[in-house]
Amino acid sequence: MRRLLTGARLFTGERIVDGHALLVEDGRILDLVQGETAGAEVVPLPAGSLIAPGFIDTQVNGGGGALFNDTPTVAAIRTIVAAHRRFGTTGLLPTFITDAADKMHAAASAAAEAMRAPASGVLGLHLEGPFLARERRGVHDAAFIRAPTPDDLAYLVELPNEFPGGKVLLSLAPETVSDAVIGALAEAGLLIAGAHSAASFARTTDAIHAGLSGFTHLFNAMPPLANREPGIAGAALASPEIWCGIIVDGIHVHPAMLRLALAAKPRGKLMLVTDAMTPLGTDARSFTLYGARIHRRDGRLVTDDGTLAGADLDMGQAVRNTIRLLGVEREEALRMASLYPAEFLGMADRRGRLAPGYLADLTLLDARDRVLGTWVAGEWQAA
Repeated sequence: MRRLLTGARLFTGERIVDGHALLVEDGRILDLVQGETAGAEVVPLPAGSLIAPGFIDTQVNGGGGALFNDTPTVAAIRTIVAAHRRFGTTGLLPTFITDAADKMHAAASAAAEAMRAPASGVLGLHLEGPFLARERRGVHDAAFIRAPTPDDLAYLVELPNEFPGGKVLLSLAPETVSDAVIGALAEAGLLIAGAHSAASFARTTDAIHAGLSGFTHLFNAMPPLANREPGIAGAALASPEIWCGIIVDGIHVHPAMLRLALAAKPRGKLMLVTDAMTPLGTDARSFTLYGARIHRRDGRLVTDDGTLAGADLDMGQAVRNTIRLLGVEREEALRMASLYPAEFLGMADRRGRLAPGYLADLTLLDARDRVLGTWVAGEWQAA
């Protein structure tokens, strides 16, 4: 059905425009128009609202009471997607953290199956681990951290074939693999990101030259910047072509450090991620991870000893925090939640903008940037 979404301002991905309506049909944007359009159902929207490209989150561990590692199934993915959609996310990568190989394989199969459903909201798969540095593992279980085997590599190079139109993101510590391995994985179509690492500046730079194209959650699970050894974080900041995910909750990284990253990186290379866990969208005060109790306290998710275990953050709040904590203009914060992750994933030809031919995956915000609802493939759902 052809619909004309009227009464809201439009953020095209470049600028906010007034006096236009958005014409959508069959899950795609037909045009940005002025005035009436014959044959279209008119959908009036609240005064002062804003239609923006749907948010994209490349690091989603759980939500709605489900944790992907606990239940690596299609049903769990759908629960997670539904929970995040309430907060403006129309596309995400289900994220499976370090665990047993058979569970990782099950998670990959579930994500591939979920993605095949129309308007699934699943854009691929994120494997965070198991090739990480033990000393920077954070909450990842050390029992499952390991170096890649020939069987692992044979499996991984074929995995992108299971996600046509989507992406497989693999987060690893550069010091745990060779340049040849990084190059082979990148050549096979995986996106390789640095994470949970104590790699030196030189080692990380070599990994970038070999095919590493991003960093999973800048500054987290990495050594701090130092004057004589900038380390992996310094390499991330000093490499203009590389994308960095950032968690803007005011807890994982001090706002001053994030402003430093904004000053150092070219526009377009910082994107918002949530690192969200099981409780998102619920009233739960705790959950389990690897059999241990994780507590939800004062905006933090922590183990008994105070180790952070993911974030209590949704993408709508991440956008608002980026504006209010970091002083970023509204349009740029919205790009960090939509266009820039679309570019990182190689999907900016169909996501991240309001333009003819683009997918009608949209987020509706009020004047205070609170999410009112979303369209996925042109179908509306209130928040």
